[in-house]
Amino acid sequence: MNDEDVETSLWRRLVLNRFVLVPAAIAIAIVVWNIYVSTHNHGLVAGRVVDPAGQPVSGATVVLWVLNFTTYVEKTRATTDSTGRFVITDNDSHNIRLAAEKPGVGRSPRVPVRLYFRAQDIEVREPLTISGAS
Repeated sequence: MNDEDVETSLWRRLVLNRFVLVPAAIAIAIVVWNIYVSTHNHGLVAGRVVDPAGQPVSGATVVLWVLNFTTYVEKTRATTDSTGRFVITDNDSHNIRLAAEKPGVGRSPRVPVRLYFRAQDIEVREPLTISGAS
């Protein structure tokens, strides 16, 4: 074994051990998460409103409720388009609820939406379902 092999082995042992790799992996995860957050924090909340048959409801009002210490308060409203889609652009909270209503058609229950960080952009997977006359 020559001196070059010993130096390479020592270098590899110093860099490729758990006391270096684990903190490096944690640091990389933190950097990646922060990049993700900085590119997905515009406060966009989007989704759909449908009737019990699954048909889109146009002209429905969607209300965004935000947690204010111990209670939920109304923050903003949006109206659905002809395909039943809505977009709310000014959410700055991480704990919200959504509800939809349309006079003469009915209303949906308040649906909790838990976000991982403030102002997270989200497309609500399950549509808000309006049922019952209001």
